[in-house]
Amino acid sequence: MSEQEISSAKVPHDIFLSNLIMNHILLFTAISAFGGKYFSLIILVPIFSFLALAVTFYRSSRVKREDSEFVYVHWQIARRWSVLFSGVLALLVTVSFLGWWGQHSGIMMKEMTYALIGGLGLLPTLMSVLVLVIIESDSLHHARLGSYPKGAKKHYLNEED
Repeated sequence: MSEQEISSAKVPHDIFLSNLIMNHILLFTAISAFGGKYFSLIILVPIFSFLALAVTFYRSSRVKREDSEFVYVHWQIARRWSVLFSGVLALLVTVSFLGWWGQHSGIMMKEMTYALIGGLGLLPTLMSVLVLVIIESDSLHHARLGSYPKGAKKHYLNEED
């Protein structure tokens, strides 16, 4: 593995981890900690997340296997986990909308809305962020070493490890 390939293979994992750690953990916590006055800034979290996921999807579709299988596999790994995370975020948005709609239409009380959004929206999102940080950190470690995560060659290249 050349240093250029290793450097290029680290990029998708850096983007994904930055989205998870800096955006979904640190920025969300910082805005929430300041309270009501700055709570409207919470919209920055999904905007930054959408941008990071869009960059990952776009760049992973542009990388060519023929140029470097190593870089290709690492972009596809980041894309795979980005698809999963996008699904979790879609669940959060859906549950939040249903909670908002239920409360404003008079079907649910405020407490029930909080329980619905917290239990079926925020909890799965927080758990997936924590799990994906661990998985992506491992993938980044493999990229730094110039190796593949277990099963990656079989999954993305149809080769045995």
